Amino acid sequence: MHRVVALALPDVVAFDLAIPAQVFGHEDERGRYSFTVCTAQPGLVPTTSGYSIQALDGLDALLSADTVVVPGYAPLHDPPAEVCEALRQAAASGTRVVSVCTGAFALAAAGLLDGKRATTHWRNAERLQTLYPGVDVDADVLYIDQGSVSTSAGVAAGIDLCLHLVRKDYGTEAANSIARRMVVAPHREGGQVQFMERAVAAPLAIFADTCAWARQNLAEPLTVNDMAAHAGWASRSFIRKFTAEAGMTPLRWLNDQRVDEACRLLETTDLTVQAVATRTGLGTTANFRLHFTRKLSTTPSSYRRLYQGRNRKAAPA
Repeated sequence: MHRVVALALPDVVAFDLAIPAQVFGHEDERGRYSFTVCTAQPGLVPTTSGYSIQALDGLDALLSADTVVVPGYAPLHDPPAEVCEALRQAAASGTRVVSVCTGAFALAAAGLLDGKRATTHWRNAERLQTLYPGVDVDADVLYIDQGSVSTSAGVAAGIDLCLHLVRKDYGTEAANSIARRMVVAPHREGGQVQFMERAVAAPLAIFADTCAWARQNLAEPLTVNDMAAHAGWASRSFIRKFTAEAGMTPLRWLNDQRVDEACRLLETTDLTVQAVATRTGLGTTANFRLHFTRKLSTTPSSYRRLYQGRNRKAAPA
């Protein structure tokens, strides 16, 4: 039985605490994990969502844990000295220590991230780096597993890390079973980006017909000049007007449409990567991987493993 203890600091993020509770504390997992919530002063612990939760165990629970999970909390003040000491003692005894979102600030305050790579919610990454310069903060990834210490990015990335830990503890089948119960993706690689805001094309009223035509002919070797000719504009004027209206160049828009269509084909068909590259006008497999990875920070094959569902259909050759 693997003992998991979540440390609820005052103003704990309720969703962050619910993640390990659902992964490790669900009744379906009682043959694998025990789950407990502790706090520095047992009793009611306020959350950031306007209600409180009751934690009956104190910091001693950390010393008997196999895994300690620290959910996010706010504001991001250093925890009391006794909390940091308890975290250090747990880590020194061989306990695996994990943070979800801004829980990384507590681990950093305890010195457990010194000299290590770590992540947190992208909004707070710069602050974590400033407050704790000895930590190598990576704001771009979903989670980082350093063995004895693991950290995750914000919100749903905590699910990815917890499932990753189940996979390490009990194998892929166990992790996939929990993912099915939670109705989430069974696996997202830790190095995948935190899907921060990207430029999205604005409504293209003037060039709507041209955009629709381009989407229907992505397999063809379309160029920006072809789009301009279809719209009846000179190329330089077309580029200038399109960019002003869409917030991106027509070439970037065209590449984005090709990658979006590639995603659809990877999710819903069994076409080879080369066939997908051909059907989307991205040419060679190498060029396809370049554009796909540049936009999504994952390979076409990894994307297919993650997103291809049971409702896919075989595509015609």
